[in-house]
Amino acid sequence: MLELFTILDVWFEGRRLAKIRLRAKQLTCLFLMFTSVLLGFSFLPRAKAQMEVFSVTPTTGNVGTNVTVVANLTTVNGAYNVAFNGAVLAVGTAVGNSVTASFFVPEAAAGNYTVTVNDVSANESATFENFTVLTAYFLNVTVPPAPAQFQEGNSVPISFNVTGDGADVAEDAQIEVVNPDGLSYQESVGLVTSALGSGVVTVPYPGNFTSGANTNFVGIYTVSTVANGTLVSPIGFPVGLTNSTEYHRLQTVYIVATGYNVNENVTLNVTGTNVQYSVNLTATPAGLINFSGFVVPTNATVDNYTVSIVSTEIALPTAKVPPDTQVFEVPGFAFNVTTVNLAGEAVPGVVVEAFENGTSVSNQTADSNGLTVSMLEIGNFTLEGFYQAVEVGEGNFTVNNTETGNLVLNLTDLGVKVVAFVNGNEVGIPEAGVNLTPVDVTLFTDVNGNAEEQSLLPNSTYDLTAGRYDTLFNATNVIESSSNSTLSNGTILNLFVGESPVAVYNVTIACPSFALQIVALEASGQPFSNATVEASELAGGINYEGSTDSSGAVVFQNATFGEYYVEVFDSAGTEINSTTLELFQDQNVTVNCYLYGLSISVTVTDYFGQPFGNTEVTLQGNGVQPVSSRTQANGTVTFANLVGQSYNVSVYLSNNGSPNYVANLFVDGSTAVSIKMNRYVLLAGDPVETTQLVVVIIIVLTVLLVLVFEVFRRMRGRGKKQTVESK
Repeated sequence: MLELFTILDVWFEGRRLAKIRLRAKQLTCLFLMFTSVLLGFSFLPRAKAQMEVFSVTPTTGNVGTNVTVVANLTTVNGAYNVAFNGAVLAVGTAVGNSVTASFFVPEAAAGNYTVTVNDVSANESATFENFTVLTAYFLNVTVPPAPAQFQEGNSVPISFNVTGDGADVAEDAQIEVVNPDGLSYQESVGLVTSALGSGVVTVPYPGNFTSGANTNFVGIYTVSTVANGTLVSPIGFPVGLTNSTEYHRLQTVYIVATGYNVNENVTLNVTGTNVQYSVNLTATPAGLINFSGFVVPTNATVDNYTVSIVSTEIALPTAKVPPDTQVFEVPGFAFNVTTVNLAGEAVPGVVVEAFENGTSVSNQTADSNGLTVSMLEIGNFTLEGFYQAVEVGEGNFTVNNTETGNLVLNLTDLGVKVVAFVNGNEVGIPEAGVNLTPVDVTLFTDVNGNAEEQSLLPNSTYDLTAGRYDTLFNATNVIESSSNSTLSNGTILNLFVGESPVAVYNVTIACPSFALQIVALEASGQPFSNATVEASELAGGINYEGSTDSSGAVVFQNATFGEYYVEVFDSAGTEINSTTLELFQDQNVTVNCYLYGLSISVTVTDYFGQPFGNTEVTLQGNGVQPVSSRTQANGTVTFANLVGQSYNVSVYLSNNGSPNYVANLFVDGSTAVSIKMNRYVLLAGDPVETTQLVVVIIIVLTVLLVLVFEVFRRMRGRGKKQTVESK
């Protein structure tokens, strides 16, 4: 039998071990498969943004065309460059993966080119294969820099240009110039383009143009050509009599005219405002008029002036069409003047009029920065400033070129300070409103009680009306700082000090004061004496403090006009009540302290309602010393003169230091509280816990039950014995 059990045990153990080995093999295979999958994924390339050129705009253009490329990069916020046919033309940093870049088509022969966007960090690129460079033909005239200009008889260089053509291509064109008189002249030109498809040829006009070509007329000359069957955009150039279109005073005007007969007599005139100049001249053997004897006079104003030349010959006079007439300008210099008041502050809206020799030559209005720009010529000028249609300033200035300066105006700043006098100290009143007429402006004081109105006419009368909290003072008493005199009606006759205007005219407005009486009453309606009363102005800076007398009253004489937050504290510093009030006149305010002078009656009873006499009861309020007292025979104790708040009520039945009962009580008025101590019962005047009483009762009942049972058992046993004996 023992051998049978041994064989069975070995058989079961073998099967268990075989299952374990099989399971281990399965887990090993799964682990190897999972690892191989992870290793395979680890060798895969990481996902990244594919570079692409989204757009090239435009896709065709001439040399110099502005091209915009939109693409993306592999590298986020990576550096890039844009190349045209391998030449880098733009660089930058991507925004995220996005690239937007621009470049100008460089000099290149006609054909298709590749635009490449390169990711510098990743060394990757994307391309646009077919940007087409187109052939362009254009004309150009090299003109003098403005305000200089060509004069009659000058040679004018005209260029024929080609870009984006094939390499080494011969191009021919015929340039045509149409004069102001309507006649046209031509010259054939040719060029061979460079390897980059560009070329230029320049010829002078009149030069070798067809017979009769000239620059003998005032006006616009039009240049045009046709190249390779294409009409090239025409251009023009002006020719005049003077070497410039602008002159300033005392500058010489150089005048040249051509196309006149030999020794022809002419009259040269220059006309305009204050200028009537005329001179007789004679043409040279070449028919040239060349004159430099006119200087712009010192009385020439900023204006346009006309130069004209007219033949005075009776026989065969030269009559040009168009005539030799040209306008030039005396532009003046920009004279920048800032209008400032006596405090040096810019004043906008001032009309500044410039006079030269008593004549008005400019009228400008100052902008928001007080700046005026007058175009004045070389000379001496008087500038007058007008503010609200009143002349307030004058200054003399000399102009030689572009100038800057300040025009000081007799305008005064009015500084207003609203104050109160608290305990002999001056205190600035914030947020006070001061209405100023006749300018109809309302000023508001800052935290220090100051306000200012800039740029007032000093010889005007001003009325000031002050107030706070949308309520006007019953009187605005203005104290002039310069004289320390008081103006009770709030009127300032002028802003002069010693009959002279000043930069800032300062005045002080005294805030009115009133009597403020606070009467504090206890919850019972009786006066709350020896209470501390604090009155704080709502805008800050003004505080009054005092103690109530036996009638519960405290009086703050000369309290400042305003709104106040009033707090009442008891002798321990506990806030009893608070209120807000307006002091716009004498005030008598009663503050009922319903949470002060309260009484609490506490009655302590046991489980059966029997009173606990001579038991200690303690009240503990927040932030105050605990108050203790003992109950009377009826179990009641009364606490008087309390402040309404939360109290902990503790009952002590013994002197071991730990309360036998604790309750939380919120007191907001006089009240009576009953505390029923259900854990205790009075027995013979001593407290006994109810659980102990119950145990005693159970024990007594058990003993009684046992006694009754024993008596019953004995009585029954005695009865049986008597029965046996009787038998």
